[in-house]
Amino acid sequence: MSAGQIAALIAAGAFVVLVLLAAVPLLKLGRTLDEATVAIRKAHEGSAPLLSDAHTTLNQVNTQLERVDGITAGARTVTANVSVLSSLFTATLGGPLVRAAAFSYGVNKAIKARSAGRAAAGVRKGRK
Repeated sequence: MSAGQIAALIAAGAFVVLVLLAAVPLLKLGRTLDEATVAIRKAHEGSAPLLSDAHTTLNQVNTQLERVDGITAGARTVTANVSVLSSLFTATLGGPLVRAAAFSYGVNKAIKARSAGRAAAGVRKGRK
């Protein structure tokens, strides 16, 4: 054997050791990827019922929102009717009621003033 052949054998041995040392991390990486694949598959299988339940919940929420829309439309109609009724009441009865209240207040003040005037006149007559 020549020196070149011995050097080739040493290089081949070193390459085999290098391949064996690189194979260990690659095998561990392969196992890690297999575990990740299993975990992803389980997550996918577990997410199907979750997504189905979420879809059902969203359908129920949409149904409730449609009901709320109906309720708010009814409330809007009632509010408009009350506003019209209030305007009608104010236009037809508001003015006369205010006038009647002012008239009765004025009559009441006049009666009190007249009574106070008579009482003051009676006190003056009693002193003389």
